[in-house]
Amino acid sequence: MFAFKPLIDMPRKEAAAVAAVLVAAMGYSIISLSWLPHMTIIAAITALVAYGLARGLKYDDMQRGMIAALSQSMGAVYLFFFIGLMVSALMMSGSIPTLMYYGFGLISPQYFYLSAFVLSSLIGISIGSSLTTCATVGVAFIGMGEAFHADLAMTAGAVVSGAFFGDKMSPLSDTTGISASIVGIDLFEHIKNMAYTTVPAWLLTALATGWLLPAVAAENLNSPAIFRQQLEASGLVHAYALIPFALLVVLAVRRVNAIVAMLATILAALALTYLHSSPDLAKLGSWFYGGFKLEGDGFDRIARLVSRGGLESMFFTQTIVILGLSLGGLLFTLGIIPSLLEGIRRFLTGAGRATACVAATSVGVNVLIGEQYLSILLAGETFKPVYDKLGLHPRNLSRTLEDAGTVINPLVPWSVCGVFIAQALGVPVLDYLPYAFFCYLSLALTLLFGWTGLTLSKK
Repeated sequence: MFAFKPLIDMPRKEAAAVAAVLVAAMGYSIISLSWLPHMTIIAAITALVAYGLARGLKYDDMQRGMIAALSQSMGAVYLFFFIGLMVSALMMSGSIPTLMYYGFGLISPQYFYLSAFVLSSLIGISIGSSLTTCATVGVAFIGMGEAFHADLAMTAGAVVSGAFFGDKMSPLSDTTGISASIVGIDLFEHIKNMAYTTVPAWLLTALATGWLLPAVAAENLNSPAIFRQQLEASGLVHAYALIPFALLVVLAVRRVNAIVAMLATILAALALTYLHSSPDLAKLGSWFYGGFKLEGDGFDRIARLVSRGGLESMFFTQTIVILGLSLGGLLFTLGIIPSLLEGIRRFLTGAGRATACVAATSVGVNVLIGEQYLSILLAGETFKPVYDKLGLHPRNLSRTLEDAGTVINPLVPWSVCGVFIAQALGVPVLDYLPYAFFCYLSLALTLLFGWTGLTLSKK
């Protein structure tokens, strides 16, 4: 992975013991102490540095290992700056609010669960946040479900499925950006390759949710109308506001660099902003830094949906990427990951076994630690050299990281997403888990494709 060899030729048993203690400690700090992943990773780095010093290593040498890992993925840090700017631009121009407005018009009383899934998918893609989707649109659907005595577990399962489809496939999503950057591929190339497993999983989920609930009375579905009324009253809904989205799609299909495509989209959205409002430069700077803010009374239902974006919103993700990559570099520098990889080298003889090991690692970190960011970062750093050795394109690895990492987190009751969603929707994780079809269909399909070789590409 790096231009130099590990500083320690670590015995396999010692590497396994250090890794086990490290994962256990990280799991304890996140689950029992409720630490944010940043603090957990810093504590892990500190412990490993102390361990290296005890083994006679110099700090400067270990620091070079961390810097080497970070330097390979600095593009991700820059990428997230432009994601934050683009979200603000799409909000202020009305692009995302307009997409939401038309989306709320798709709700069908005959297929309530399917409507919940489809709309959550649409909103999830447009804002790139599964948790925000669940906390806003999801809460609305739970309220509608209670009104006509629908099965709330099925409702929550449909919402979670749609929200994490959107989180997985949106260029605005931090987990999508992390998965692409950790293996060193273009963001849109990653999203395009994910479609091989994600689209079939979405279609199968749509079929499943379309037949779970009989028709309900249309008059019970009044929450979407309130959302649409408030969106329209905000002055942000305009048909032409969808132009930046269309531009982004065209540039992505033409395989234009992700940052260049985002810059073009931001400029188009900024131009449209001045067609229906005239923000001064002071307000514009505030929105680009701190996120767009919907001002005025009477927007209680949509304020949280559209008040998003900005550079500041990306700091959480950027810092965790920096820390996670540094941790991965330190694990390599100390010889821990190379020793463990050598131990399973004979087993990893093909794409199927490599896919299974990546999936097992991602799921394992989610279950043990409950943190989707770490599941992506640790599994990505660990198995990238394996995919290189097998001649597999890194896009295969990034897809598996999302299929087994991002979408599995909401199925773990003590995970970050699981705890948040259960509290927001008022439905326990174990209740909605059987109906979150998309989440485990994504995992099943990535394993199936890994073993059969379908859609896997060589370097």
